[in-house]
Amino acid sequence: MRECIKGANPYMPLWEHVPDGEPRVFEHEGEKRVYVYGSHDIERSQYCGRNYVVWSAPVTDLTDWTCHGISYETHYDSILYAPDVVKKGDTYYLYAAEKKGSLIVVASAKTPWGPFENPVETRLGFDPGILVDDDGRVYAYWGGCAAPCYIAELEDDMATIREGTLVSNPLGHSTCPWNPVDDGHISLIDGFFEASSPRKVMGKYVYIYSKRYEKPVPELGVFTPNNGFLSYRFGDTPFGPFIGGGDISFNGGEILHDAEGLGTMTYRWGNNHGSIMEVNGKWYVFYHRQTGQNEFARQAMLEPVDVAMGKDGTLYIGDIAYISGEPVSSRPVEMTSQGAHVNGLDARKWISAGYACHIHGGSTPAFIKPRYEQRDDLSTPIVNISSGTTAGFRYLQFGANAPRTVTVELDKNQALAINVRLDSHRGRVIAQMDLAPGTKQTSVPVTAGIIGKHAVYFEFLSDAPGVIASFNRFTFS
Repeated sequence: MRECIKGANPYMPLWEHVPDGEPRVFEHEGEKRVYVYGSHDIERSQYCGRNYVVWSAPVTDLTDWTCHGISYETHYDSILYAPDVVKKGDTYYLYAAEKKGSLIVVASAKTPWGPFENPVETRLGFDPGILVDDDGRVYAYWGGCAAPCYIAELEDDMATIREGTLVSNPLGHSTCPWNPVDDGHISLIDGFFEASSPRKVMGKYVYIYSKRYEKPVPELGVFTPNNGFLSYRFGDTPFGPFIGGGDISFNGGEILHDAEGLGTMTYRWGNNHGSIMEVNGKWYVFYHRQTGQNEFARQAMLEPVDVAMGKDGTLYIGDIAYISGEPVSSRPVEMTSQGAHVNGLDARKWISAGYACHIHGGSTPAFIKPRYEQRDDLSTPIVNISSGTTAGFRYLQFGANAPRTVTVELDKNQALAINVRLDSHRGRVIAQMDLAPGTKQTSVPVTAGIIGKHAVYFEFLSDAPGVIASFNRFTFS
């Protein structure tokens, strides 16, 4: 039986919905693993849920994820927003965001996956991020767009703010759609929205956060206020001042560019939250994307990133441009289907439509339908497809032997045609399909010799109005 791709983007199983993922590398009982701590979108009609779960992967293989189960249940009969976890000494500390982030408690455990117990109330606030410095001192960062961001040092109990250390507005904050108050600290440069995640990189203190752009970013197709960015600034102390920086991740999908350099997003952007982590000598950004028609079924994503420091001490994170070996600028890394499969997804396995990083065109907004059945072979379909919709996957690996056929699985389709295109959504057609109504699966010859790594796009065309198909999965043979 043909295998299904696993550990792509999203990297957890397609039935799982863990956004806001804070990655941490911990060594426990002699094994180093990457642990991801996030909220849990299980309410389905609102953000998050009433428990946290922990997933981890060996540092040698970020496509092989294991669920350790529930690590913390709400103690206040409330919804839990984004948490963070750090280790100090032999103890792991979970900063749980009870009451939708309005009450932060710190619970502890002796293992990275918990269960985290004995919660202690703190005076920290929304979206807490914690930094344990090299000297053992601990700093907390928090805040949201409806209020400033804050930094404070914590006492040894990991809960109490050390007297005299509280700093407000280390970054200028963004506007807030639900609380449009200008307190004099709104910034078009920082645009702090939420999602504080402090890290220490190359000796610099890096403030990673969700940025809300108030001004256009035309090269990325952003022309209205948009907070789909995971961004950073850096400084020489835990309290700043924070300078420079840029954008690491943007969850608007593949960006299409026209002759003037204007961009078009191909995925429905939404809030973003995550951080960066060095894993086995390589850097990655962990973030999330949206599925469905709202922000209540988000999924964990990752991409490799480049990290470099210029001769002047400027820290670059993301897709870095170099001149004569010197870093000079950075931009967000592309959103891909491959994630940690850095050589591309094996084209000869079943690839779920739910791994698309490009869903564009058509007269109706197509989207990935969330599913929750905990099955290894689960696929999440692209639904609401109309004529002119394209679904793209960046990237597939065909190896040294060209495939002879491509197979697709559909559901509820009208009479339609599918063009399979290579390298871009307007690239050369390598296979064509004509499907009668109700066709569940079809295979056709591939008309070009394809080897190596390529992006692949499926273009759906029909004379029928409105919705013409749901796209489940595909494979090459």
